[in-house]
Amino acid sequence: MNYQQMQKAVFLCRPNRFIAECDLGGRKIVCHVKNTGRCRELLVPGCRVWLEYSNAPGRKTNWSLIAVEKAVPSGVLLINMDSQAPNAAAWEAVLSGSVPFSFLPQGKAPEILRRETVFEDSRFDLYGEEQGKRFLIEVKGVTLERDGEVLFPDAPTARGVKHLDGLCRAAAKGFCCGVLFVVQMERAKRFSPNWETHSAFGQALVRARAAGVELLAMCCRVSPDSMTIDRSVPICLDVPS
Repeated sequence: MNYQQMQKAVFLCRPNRFIAECDLGGRKIVCHVKNTGRCRELLVPGCRVWLEYSNAPGRKTNWSLIAVEKAVPSGVLLINMDSQAPNAAAWEAVLSGSVPFSFLPQGKAPEILRRETVFEDSRFDLYGEEQGKRFLIEVKGVTLERDGEVLFPDAPTARGVKHLDGLCRAAAKGFCCGVLFVVQMERAKRFSPNWETHSAFGQALVRARAAGVELLAMCCRVSPDSMTIDRSVPICLDVPS
């Protein structure tokens, strides 16, 4: 997926979860934050961020905060924090046949693919059909990184647990099911559930895998104006000692 008219700025503060104040070339501007999560480890005063400009009518601000540069021991890690980007990138990757779930064709699009399908009491990001089999995929964006390990969630998510339990029920009824963790950065070493922040999600992930739900985490190639799903990352579900 791609963005247009990107500009580098300096993050100043976040008055609420929807907006941020940034310094753009010596001018203080207000921008829309395309992620309502806490993102405390990312949006640190003085950090470099990337903003997208839009003059679409009806907007309260012409700027949206898309990505942030995080200082890491190896240098600077560019992290896309747009919460809409993972679904868009996943859609493109599934259509291109580059997501290695066992129930998806490789190198080509599934026979049927559509967005946002309701099963029982949950809405899942992708639904499709391939060779007579129905599948459901839930997509989760990952922006939390610690020493090369990426974790989800960065805050408790009852909705995330509900999705996993719903996939377990769907698998029991014959659906092929998967969870795709889209890691919105490069160079991640492994993915783990964030047991410290929300152990219930980690437990639900363990239940899902036992029920036959496929789990996949994939890093992205990230630039200021694009994000593309790239390669698989090992998943570790062990509870830290």
